[in-house]
Amino acid sequence: MDSRGFILLQLVVLWSLATTAFSLSPYYYQNICPQALPTIRKVVEAAVYKERRMGASLLRLHYHDCFVNGCDASLLLDPSPTIDSEKNSRANQNSARGFEVIDAIKAEVDQICGRPVVSCADILAVAARDSVVALGGPSWQVQLGRRDSTTASRAQADTDLPSPFLDLPALINSFKNHGLNERDLVALSGAHTIGFAQCFTFRNRIYNATNIDPAFAVERRATCPLTGGNTNLAPLDPTPAHFDTAYFNNLVKQMGLLISDQALFSGGSTDDLVNTYKLYPQVFWYDFAQSMIKMGNIKPLTGDQGQIRANCRLVNYY
Repeated sequence: MDSRGFILLQLVVLWSLATTAFSLSPYYYQNICPQALPTIRKVVEAAVYKERRMGASLLRLHYHDCFVNGCDASLLLDPSPTIDSEKNSRANQNSARGFEVIDAIKAEVDQICGRPVVSCADILAVAARDSVVALGGPSWQVQLGRRDSTTASRAQADTDLPSPFLDLPALINSFKNHGLNERDLVALSGAHTIGFAQCFTFRNRIYNATNIDPAFAVERRATCPLTGGNTNLAPLDPTPAHFDTAYFNNLVKQMGLLISDQALFSGGSTDDLVNTYKLYPQVFWYDFAQSMIKMGNIKPLTGDQGQIRANCRLVNYY
């Protein structure tokens, strides 16, 4: 082997070792702090028991974190002279919620572990899974070992978080930009089987859309007037506190609440998949779990990158 080939081989081996050393693993905390995951589950279950809507809110935090520069807990950082907080972005301001539950999880986990060893990014990922399970949905092995960012970007959040007003091509492109395909798009949109949306996000649809069930539009207008009431809530599907396939049933009946929901069943390339999930809940559950794992792998910080925050809302400066 000539010297160039030997050097290339060394580089390949080093890359392989680095990838192995810093890849995520569901067993990351097994030796570091074996009580970490049960502690997260306990706090999530208590929060969801207290308020069923909180499950959807915690799941949404993980989505909105991963779609902006990867799953690095940048969403959790409060505004400061050096942090242009993603909490103030269009999609999150007066909308993202559940931060106090993440704080409670962090406090309990750090206490049980004796020190800050569990990242806020991992807490978001595990809390999302535990929220889905608490509301009757599937479970999956969360890949762990993420570290926390030291920066945030409101501008990036404004650019990268999918709008509820997007049509299908724009949705497909948005997810493609994060390494997610059409199957991921439909499966992950199925998260709208739980939770609520504010009036301003669906007003245009219920008053102006043509691909909407007339009786459904009238029902939603009762709590979402043409003017005012922007923050009035409506369920994303008929069973907002239960993880099921009612969301997909609604899409087939032209009763999707958001423009971006109904876009998934509008004569386009995702219609067949919506029908599949409607008819075969077990297929949806499997695909949702796989897509959540895939989304959780978007650009994580690992190894010596980032930090493990002592407070999820603040960057460590020591």
